[in-house]
Amino acid sequence: MSQDSVFVIAEVGINHNGDVGIAKKLIDIAKETGCDAVKFQKRTIDIVYPPEVLAAPRESPWGTTTRVQKEGLEFGEAEYADIDAHCRKAGIDWFASAWDLESQKFLRRFDLKYNKISSAMVTYLPLVEMVAEERKPTFISTAMCTFDEIDKAVGIFKKNACPFTLMHCVATYPAKDDELNLLGIKTLKERYQCDVGYSGHEVGVVSSVLAVAMGAVAVERHITLDRAMYGSDQSASMEKRGFEIMVRDCRLVKSMLGDGVKRITEKEKEVAKKLRWFENGKVR
Repeated sequence: MSQDSVFVIAEVGINHNGDVGIAKKLIDIAKETGCDAVKFQKRTIDIVYPPEVLAAPRESPWGTTTRVQKEGLEFGEAEYADIDAHCRKAGIDWFASAWDLESQKFLRRFDLKYNKISSAMVTYLPLVEMVAEERKPTFISTAMCTFDEIDKAVGIFKKNACPFTLMHCVATYPAKDDELNLLGIKTLKERYQCDVGYSGHEVGVVSSVLAVAMGAVAVERHITLDRAMYGSDQSASMEKRGFEIMVRDCRLVKSMLGDGVKRITEKEKEVAKKLRWFENGKVR
């Protein structure tokens, strides 16, 4: 990631509720608010979930079992082709986190610029290896992970010479302010000597701004049309106005921080002439 500007990702995830029209609206909002990319999630239902889980009762807009709920939230080739075309027309990148090997293979057909490994998949080393072999810039979320687990993933990426950004993250939805542990950004940066970003699931924007102030080169937050919509991630997401403020302030804080070099600017020199009635200790 560039050190000059924070890379902002709008995580659509499954907040589209299986509706490509909603997905396109979220893409447009991400573009309008100044995001660099939108991210989705891709699963092969029968691989990720065991049969007994899929058969379990679950009330949803699509029916009364977990299977129909999961299938209702999953996009296939036609939907992602539509999303791909829409993003290209809008001028914003998209990518997705795969939750199984087949899903990663599926995503390859779209020639995406970036990859993402979700916190849940960091310990699934066959997927980590598959992603690293592609050598695309990859965001690796680190919630629920021990240092030993992160070490293994980082080792695989280094072995494959694949660029990566570790994402400090806390896997509670929504996360409480006192759970965020934003100093973890510095911990990851010091331990791994690599780019570090922040993936948040809390309410509000100040955490993302603080993350950038502490050196995060990327920020990922969930986006939604309405936090009251159906879905497990909606309450941990931000609506358009929240994204507008977050993107503005994250970019502003990078400018505010500067380079740390102590200097007297040309504007300050002019002010000094007006305010300092003496020169070399003597009255002018």
